[in-house]
Amino acid sequence: MTDDTTVPAGAASIDLASLTVKGIQEGLRSGAFTAEELTLASLAQVEVTNPKYNAIIFHNKDAALETARDVDRRIAEGEDLGPLAGVPVVVKDPMDMVGFPTTAGWRLLYSGTGGVDLMPATDSPVVARLRAADAVIIGKTNVPVLSHTGSHANDSWAGPTLNVAIEDRVPGGSSAGTAAAVAAKMCVLGLAEETGGSIQNPASAQGLVGIKPTIGLVPNAGVVPLSANRDVVGPIARTVTDAAICLDILAGYSSEDPKTLASVGKIPAKGYTAALSTDALKGKRIGLYGAGWRNQPLCPETTALYERAQEELTAAGAILVEDPFAGSGFADLRQPTAPTPNFDGRGLESIAYDLQCYLQRLGPDAALKTFAEFAEATSEENPFGPKGVLYFLNSLPDFQAAMRDPTAPPAMPEFIALKAAYLDILETVFRENSLDSLVFPQMRQELPGLHSGETIQETTVGELNIAGLPGVTVPAGVYASSAPFELIFLGRLWDEAELLAQAFAYEQATGFGKAMK
Repeated sequence: MTDDTTVPAGAASIDLASLTVKGIQEGLRSGAFTAEELTLASLAQVEVTNPKYNAIIFHNKDAALETARDVDRRIAEGEDLGPLAGVPVVVKDPMDMVGFPTTAGWRLLYSGTGGVDLMPATDSPVVARLRAADAVIIGKTNVPVLSHTGSHANDSWAGPTLNVAIEDRVPGGSSAGTAAAVAAKMCVLGLAEETGGSIQNPASAQGLVGIKPTIGLVPNAGVVPLSANRDVVGPIARTVTDAAICLDILAGYSSEDPKTLASVGKIPAKGYTAALSTDALKGKRIGLYGAGWRNQPLCPETTALYERAQEELTAAGAILVEDPFAGSGFADLRQPTAPTPNFDGRGLESIAYDLQCYLQRLGPDAALKTFAEFAEATSEENPFGPKGVLYFLNSLPDFQAAMRDPTAPPAMPEFIALKAAYLDILETVFRENSLDSLVFPQMRQELPGLHSGETIQETTVGELNIAGLPGVTVPAGVYASSAPFELIFLGRLWDEAELLAQAFAYEQATGFGKAMK
């Protein structure tokens, strides 16, 4: 048995940059490397790169090696293995994982910085599904305080995470650490979560593939919430295929999250990888970004890159439809929440009740069991107070009423009406234009500086998160500065299989993805 601190020759020879889930499966079957060797290679990469990028904040070395050795034993004995056997993965910090505190990036929720530890009695369903698939979890990743921003992790108790693709720019948030770990080849897959851009932004900021699923497709019980009405868990990967494989593991009903009952009958019988095809764009009618979707123009360089991408889509057989939302009233629904200049926070009014439910799930020995206890323990930095990171929620119409009784689920009539309006217009536009998808630049302009105080100017956050729609980001080139440029493939509820197929066809046709390098 290899000593934990030694990297054997087999591990040193593994090319982490080109590693994929299928490549790992083939390597393990052929004996090219063992799961232990792969894990040691991954851990060695963490040791070399994490001090710089600060992606992983809690290391799971001993358990990761134990899992890898068990995979090797089962291979030797001819036992069946899970679909992620031996695959190095990371988990976003707010997702409960037994043995580690769930800190949500906040010093007041970590004993190492003077706060309390929220130690879960059980794994969140998504972590449990990774374990059941025999994934090797190498650590938990950095986030900003309470996942409050989609741009960075600068205010985390663990310090800032850097962008691996372009170090002086924001890494995207709140799943900053997950994206950086994948981009720096510390792992092959990472779990991320989105309430307001937190999957699509970091994936696009660091040149990766991200899947923001339909709300209700993947359970998000056991994950520190911003809004049970908007929160979704999804994968970040270097290739569309790997992201689709991970979604196959994560998707589906969980009794811990009743809204996942809606996913029954919506998941492809053969999984999300079955429809991946290089011909998936042929004959597809694709709607383009315009003022009808959002009355915010693209900057000149983004416009030029988007025009090139449109040529690539056309060459792959797609039929493009200019601004199909023009005149629909869709753009008029958007309303940034004061004083934020760009973020529409409607749907987050339920945060107190959602946190109450989250804390109750932690177990009988949890340091905090109710929202009232949470508020008392964090009163010195009240996140909802005038200087708090979530102070903007006070501008939402149903927030104060919801805060008065965190034990009762709020009605939130304005949010429900808004969601219905978004979905109604989207269905009408898709039907009248015979659309198969939408493809937009994920950002209107390139990334701002790491400490500029500016936020990512995306094209889809709010609309997707309020309506609960799916999106898939895919690399599509770079700006002159070398900042990544990405497209996002958007669709109707439960359209993940179609979007992944189209994104795969684009990835393979253009060669921009990490799989082609």
